[in-house]
Amino acid sequence: MEIRESAEMYLETILVLSKRGEVRSIDIAREMDFSRASVSVTVHALEDENYIKIDEKGRITLLPKGIAIASEIYDRHVVLSGFLISIGVEEELANRDACKMEHAISHKTFEALKSYIEKNKGKKKAK
Repeated sequence: MEIRESAEMYLETILVLSKRGEVRSIDIAREMDFSRASVSVTVHALEDENYIKIDEKGRITLLPKGIAIASEIYDRHVVLSGFLISIGVEEELANRDACKMEHAISHKTFEALKSYIEKNKGKKKAK
């Protein structure tokens, strides 16, 4: 299940927006600060690849394979930004850096980092 970084960003954005309510192309354009035209092209490509569905009213929903990728990327973002914040990185910067890292880090390295964080969760607080 390997797709391009830009598609991952779109799917993650759709997931985040769907937690707030209905999602349309204009919502994605505003959230990502992209033009409506470029968003339109990409969402139709994602629909052609069965990552999303666009209904007759323009509402966008994630399909199972889109949900799988979006959830994985979102989990990476949450874990990575949380880790960066825990080591003293300012929240806004941590979120920006996590956005870059979440697409580049290998599955194996991410799982090792996540395991390390889980094992050491209580140790910092105990000191």
